[in-house]
Amino acid sequence: MTEKLGITFSGGPTALLELGGVRLLTDPTFDAPGDHPIGARTLVKTEDSVLTEEAVGVVDAVLLSHDQHPDNLDDRGREYLKTVPLTLITPSGAERLGGTARGLAPWAETRVGPLTVTAVPALHGPEGAEQFTGDVTGFVLSGDGVPTVYVSGDNASVGLVREIAARFEIDVAVLFAGAARTVFFDGAPITLTSANAVEAAKVLGSAKIVPLHFRGWKHFSEGPDDLRKEFEAAALTDRLVLLEPGEHAEV
Repeated sequence: MTEKLGITFSGGPTALLELGGVRLLTDPTFDAPGDHPIGARTLVKTEDSVLTEEAVGVVDAVLLSHDQHPDNLDDRGREYLKTVPLTLITPSGAERLGGTARGLAPWAETRVGPLTVTAVPALHGPEGAEQFTGDVTGFVLSGDGVPTVYVSGDNASVGLVREIAARFEIDVAVLFAGAARTVFFDGAPITLTSANAVEAAKVLGSAKIVPLHFRGWKHFSEGPDDLRKEFEAAALTDRLVLLEPGEHAEV
């Protein structure tokens, strides 16, 4: 394997992935900082997304964890989806979005150019969270001569990471972290904590770990310093690729 994953971090859960000649965007968020009402509560964006729609340019597909929450798909992100040839998401999300959205149940596969994209399970909170947070999905990208890449989406379960690792030998894991917390579940994290990101890294063997979803929104309770601290304590800093917004890496 000679190719690498190219990744450019925009902010929040949004990153441009380039793999095997295919360009993919995770959870598009482009709105300016400010309030995003959702039901009876409000999520607050605190940082600009570095990449604009124009800067991203043409993509082959969007990998969308879920469409229910504005920190994963905001207003401009929804408009952006109308311009892309394919959005991969959960089956229920595809029904809501329409357009070019294609729903994938857990472990279902589809092709995007030379890549196989497999939907993998994710749990957006503690056990039983689905009835409150809704369905979410992660993805595994694989193909000849390219690293196998796991994109977790909004997942809080190390157990599910273990299931995925049993099926795939992951080379790069793009983990949504940040220990997001809301009024639900007595404040329990609904994405990976920094400590759980370390546990996921251990489960994933020698995979490089590229965190997303750890800055840019007020309900993210753990940031880059927390990730550094936990990976240093576990002596895993050699596997951590911690990007600043706008930074590009070849992994």
